[in-house]
Order: sequence, then structure tokens, then C-alpha cells
Amino acid sequence: MSGVTQCRDYRRYRVRYAFLGVCHSMAHKLGSQFHIPHGLANALLICNVIRYNANDNPTKQTAFSQYDRPQARRRYAEIADHLGLSAPGDRTAAKIEKLLAWLESIKAELGIPKSIREAGVQEADFLAHVDKLSEDAFDDQCTGANPRYPLISELKQILLDTYYGREFVEGEAGAKAEVAPVKAEKKAKKSA
Repeated sequence: MSGVTQCRDYRRYRVRYAFLGVCHSMAHKLGSQFHIPHGLANALLICNVIRYNANDNPTKQTAFSQYDRPQARRRYAEIADHLGLSAPGDRTAAKIEKLLAWLESIKAELGIPKSIREAGVQEADFLAHVDKLSEDAFDDQCTGANPRYPLISELKQILLDTYYGREFVEGEAGAKAEVAPVKAEKKAKKSA
């Protein structure tokens, strides 16, 4: 069996038995709407999804009976530990930041764009579809497996932040999400 075949079979196994989440949900919709390859869409979104999920007080927790409290922050810190990114005495937040920096460095090394805009999606086109993308991502089969159950407005904020190359910041979903579409509508009216 060739290495490519083994990788393909392993990937199929992982996807079948792994719990995927909102990164895949949004990547499905980005890829479908803007013809962005699925792996690239995931790479564009992954850091903001980690920032979103790494919260011990989520708006709503996914209903997995085996979890009596949010686990994502601790799990991301464990990933940083396993990758050898953290130092003795690092707090959870520092470990997560090191994981994010590591992911960003890999993306830069591979030449992955820093934003959806840099991936070639026009702003007016993106803003015209961001509400539908958010709603469709919410309804995607992978969303229910995310460690933090999202609000549509939170998915929209992750998409907007990723489009503009901004870091997702908790609590800004309502404020930023309302400003961008208004600006886009004004711009569209001027050009019409």
C-alpha cells in the first residue's frame, strides 16, 4: 500500500470517528460559496476557532454528557504541552498563545494567506454572503460536536474576523457584526 493511500485511508478513518466542530462547519460553507479548498478554509479559520473555543465560560456548552464543565482550554494547553511548546510554569493562557503562534508560523511557512480576503474573496461578495454562511454553518452536521455550542452571531464574528485577518476577541460578536454590513450596504449603494 502506498503512502498516499495510507494517508487517505487514515484521513477517512479520522473523519468518520472524530468529533469535528465549527472550524469544519464554516470551512464547508466557505469552500462551497467561494471555491476555497477545504484544507485551506480550515487553515484560515483554525486560530480564531481555537480562540473562540478556549473559553471556560461559554455562552452555551455543547451537551456531551461526559463533560460536566468546559474542557477546551485545558485540552488546547495539553496539545501545546505534547508539542513541546510550553515551558514549566506556563499558565493555560500562555500555552494556548504558544499553540496559536506555532500554528501561525506553520501557516506562514506554507504560504497560507493570513485572511479570507488574502485568499482572493472580494469584500462585497463576502459581506453579501456572511449572514447565510453563518446560518448554514450553524446548521452544519459538524457544529453539534464543537466543544462550545455557538450562537449564529458568534460564527458570523469568527468569519468576519478571519476575513479581515483580525484575532477573534470574546464579547465583540454583537458590536463588530453590526458595523461591517452597514458599511458594505453604503458602499454598494454608492456604486449602484
